[in-house]
Amino acid sequence: MPIHLETQSDLDDAVHALIKLDPRLQPIFALTGMPALRRREPGFAGLAHIVCGQQVSTASAAAIWGRVSAAFDPFDHDALRKARADRLGRLGLSAAKIKTLKNLAREIASERLNLDVLANEDADAAHNPLTALHGIGPWTADVYLLFCLGHGDAWPAGDIAIQEAVKVGLGLETRPTLKQMAPLGEPWRPLRGAAAHLWWSYYRVLKKREGVIAG
Repeated sequence: MPIHLETQSDLDDAVHALIKLDPRLQPIFALTGMPALRRREPGFAGLAHIVCGQQVSTASAAAIWGRVSAAFDPFDHDALRKARADRLGRLGLSAAKIKTLKNLAREIASERLNLDVLANEDADAAHNPLTALHGIGPWTADVYLLFCLGHGDAWPAGDIAIQEAVKVGLGLETRPTLKQMAPLGEPWRPLRGAAAHLWWSYYRVLKKREGVIAG
């Protein structure tokens, strides 16, 4: 049974266990303190929210999601599946994202995809049915598993912030690639999701340092 990060207490316990598991993380934790748990709504709405934010700025993602989520009451897969593409386009969604969301809605409506069961599957097994869908890449799948389902072993290996933090924190010469991030995360199983929270916190520390230096 996978470990779940449902509460801040869950994350606290997982981070302390990680530090015991890998002492290299102790100086990272000393700089970051305990990361704050990040959670989003599960189900279709949560995954749709992540899709809306793909390849756009944080501000643009928030604006698009605000329009899309407000346009449907309730916001669910059936509502979006039946919506006209031109209406979705006027809300700010690209043609590619409309195709992704409509395909996702059809998969859920046909019961070929059950997002609820993924929380209790092995992280790698849960990852595969998501990335098999059109427009759902590894990053989107892992962020959904981690933030929406609280999957304790989800590992967003393609996240550039985590890659940069790992590079600095582990003293690597270059930022690791997606392929290189897989073995780097192995020592942190089955708590790679907690490790991701820690590395995101460390990245924010690094950015603040750069700001001080730049100032």
